[in-house]
Amino acid sequence: MQLWPILLDIVVLLAASLVLGAVCTRLGQSSLIGYLLAGMLLGGPGSVRAVRSEAEIGTIAELGVSLLLFSLGLEFSWRRLTSLGSRLLCSGSLQVVVTAAVASAAAALIGLRGSEAVAIGTMVALSSTACVLRVLMERSETDSVHGRNAVAILLVQDIAVVPLAVLMTLLGGGGSASATVMEIGRIVGMAAALLISLYVLLDVVAARALGSPAFQRNRELPILLAATTGLGATWAAHAAGVSPALGAFVAGMFLGSSPFATQIRADVSSLRVILLTLFFGSAGMVADPTWIIRHWSLVLGATTVLLAVKSGIIFLLLRAFGQPAATAAATGVCLAQIGEFAFVLGGIGRQSGVIGPQTYLLIVSATIASLFVSPYLVAAAPSIGGALARRWPSATGRDSPTSEPARPRPRVVFVGFGPTAQLASAALVDFYDALLVLDLNPAGKRAAEERGHRGVIGDATQLDVLEHCGLDAAELVAITIPDTATATTILRHVRRLAPEAHVVVRARHHRHAAGLQSAGAHAVIGDEEAIGLALREHLRDWAQRRQGGIAAGA
Repeated sequence: MQLWPILLDIVVLLAASLVLGAVCTRLGQSSLIGYLLAGMLLGGPGSVRAVRSEAEIGTIAELGVSLLLFSLGLEFSWRRLTSLGSRLLCSGSLQVVVTAAVASAAAALIGLRGSEAVAIGTMVALSSTACVLRVLMERSETDSVHGRNAVAILLVQDIAVVPLAVLMTLLGGGGSASATVMEIGRIVGMAAALLISLYVLLDVVAARALGSPAFQRNRELPILLAATTGLGATWAAHAAGVSPALGAFVAGMFLGSSPFATQIRADVSSLRVILLTLFFGSAGMVADPTWIIRHWSLVLGATTVLLAVKSGIIFLLLRAFGQPAATAAATGVCLAQIGEFAFVLGGIGRQSGVIGPQTYLLIVSATIASLFVSPYLVAAAPSIGGALARRWPSATGRDSPTSEPARPRPRVVFVGFGPTAQLASAALVDFYDALLVLDLNPAGKRAAEERGHRGVIGDATQLDVLEHCGLDAAELVAITIPDTATATTILRHVRRLAPEAHVVVRARHHRHAAGLQSAGAHAVIGDEEAIGLALREHLRDWAQRRQGGIAAGA
């Protein structure tokens, strides 16, 4: 295998993804659609065949899936899961089971064999986390009632990827019932061994390493730890004969319990974007544009039925759990599409022979079509729910008393929490309940938590870290980093995310004040001026005491 032709194909695919992703974004679409279209047009059956390294790119793209699941694990915690509320968790779990069961039954009714029908059910049960969250964030609807419902169900779906991948592997195994039971026992045993090993390595060994002075001084070591952990756990799961998705997800979950989770998530984000672009490009290569054109009516009909049935199932489940009809309808419309993990599960089913070629082409084509209309559906979801409320006022109901409140958003953010920031923050305790402190130094996080504030370890020069902390909702941001170049970078990110926030910046030298003000700071407090003022007050007090003593002696 020669490297250079593969490298050229990767460059061509990334360049086409860049162009088509920008076009789709300009048209109000998700850039993910552009990546899929790039793969459909450049590689695979029915394309111009400008990219011929489909198998090699697909292998590389599998790393993107592993990093995606690793990142999901970093986001996951038992506290976060339980905070969503038992009703939302139950409705999310039932949504996966019921949708898979209904789709499997429908596939069996049209003549597909049992294992293939179940495989189709697992593929269509999941929605697109990447697409839905992006549109909700752009529309500032993640804290709306239907937005919180969608996020909760998506989280449950993401967790369900792991057992569904195991199920797809078992479907391809064949054999008798006893052989299947033995295979399930083997997978459970290997998975338990993997979980114990990862727990020891990450929650015991790595946790101590992360707290060592070497990790605090060297920014490269946590990045290397994250890459080694995510990819190493993926390989270990594959070598153990269990789903690689399980290894990546569990590794991220264990590492996510460390205080460095926010920073690690930001560190792997750039690499994850590239690999996920290749993943969507390789997923597009399995679709055949000419087949879609020849069977457009079949694809359109299947997509319409899937969108209607899936949104209807979510609507009925949420109504059964006490959600208002308008909210349930909006949530169902948001999650009606088939998600990107359908390509992952479908790939497992195709390789094991569970899913036939024509069936696979139909499901893949319907997935792409549903993703194409998804941004419009998510944007229209509140209007659809409102129209339902106006048409059937008695069905609107009231918000369920178990609906979870929105996650608290920081109103005051301190970037850096050394002695200077600790003294300054004391002026705000009478006006704000809690502050958010973002600091790379664990000592700053501990100092913040001792004062009752929320502390996060992270590099504020990275936009992903600031976004994850919810800085867009801040009213006041105090940047107390002494380095001017670093403070300027953070200031530009703050002005982008929170243009209305009042920003105060610390400057080491007076000559840097003008540059920071032109970058968007409302106030710049110089160290030289502060020291000069403190010296002036001290000398004035000393002189007054001195003169008073002389006068008294006279």
